Amino acid sequence: MLTVSNALGPLFLLILTGAVLRRLRFPDPQFWHGAERFIYFLLFPAMLISTLATADFGQVAFGGMISLLAGLLILLAAGLWLLRNRLGLDLPSFSSVFQGALRFNTYVGLAGAAALYGEAGITAAAVAIAIMVPLVNILCVLMFVGCGGSGQSGLWGALRALAKNPLLLGCLIGIALNVSGIGLPGWSRDTLALAGQAALPLGLIAVGVALQLEALRGTGAAFWQACVIKFGLLPLLALTAGWLLGLKEVELGVVVLFTALPTATSSYILARQMGGNAPLMAAVITGQTLLAMAVLPLWMSLLGALQP
Repeated sequence: MLTVSNALGPLFLLILTGAVLRRLRFPDPQFWHGAERFIYFLLFPAMLISTLATADFGQVAFGGMISLLAGLLILLAAGLWLLRNRLGLDLPSFSSVFQGALRFNTYVGLAGAAALYGEAGITAAAVAIAIMVPLVNILCVLMFVGCGGSGQSGLWGALRALAKNPLLLGCLIGIALNVSGIGLPGWSRDTLALAGQAALPLGLIAVGVALQLEALRGTGAAFWQACVIKFGLLPLLALTAGWLLGLKEVELGVVVLFTALPTATSSYILARQMGGNAPLMAAVITGQTLLAMAVLPLWMSLLGALQP
């Protein structure tokens, strides 16, 4: 437990630093708006390309990890949709529970994988992102369409946005450079590596800046439904299935980590654009991020105790 806490603790301190900076309005809101775009469109893609283009894919067996993550997400999405009338929620609130259960914070996932498993963890996390980002986005948009959100125009718009997603493009470019044997010639390797080193700390601070603590007032059943699924049901299923499938340490660790991550801040934007419950979504994002500081070390410590 202490080892896991020492690995993840600095990550959460950076998130809390961002929350403090938001309260202090330092440097200013406009700065952080530009910084988030800079991190999202430049620094994180640079890190993903640098990692995947030079990775030794032989050190991690990705097949079981990828199929397990994809299967869990599809089963969870289908189960939530079938049970939507039994949750006692209106459709906008259901959409926030759905997003809160499926979406994941990429920044926290990559930083956690790096802290726990080093380069192998970053490689496994990057491959997981390449699978989970398109799948989660498609499932969430299909859910909104099913709820009467914005029909086919919303679905096609989401698919066009997905095709331009910088994190997904970074993963695909890095994998292509690796598989083709091109790699990162000349100065490109060190240049991308240097840019990528700034991605994780700045990304974590930006997560803290995006938290809306005032949104936590008056949270009800929907908030706790999203949290129980995210921090209880999904990682439990992942741990059990991964153990039964015989996944190795890094693969199983990344699977459990990514299923127990707090939901992404982008969920709030999608909720506003497609008719979801945006205030509830803000509460879920903020609450899950704070709860993850206690829950993630518990899951990863449990995983470590079960490893031979």
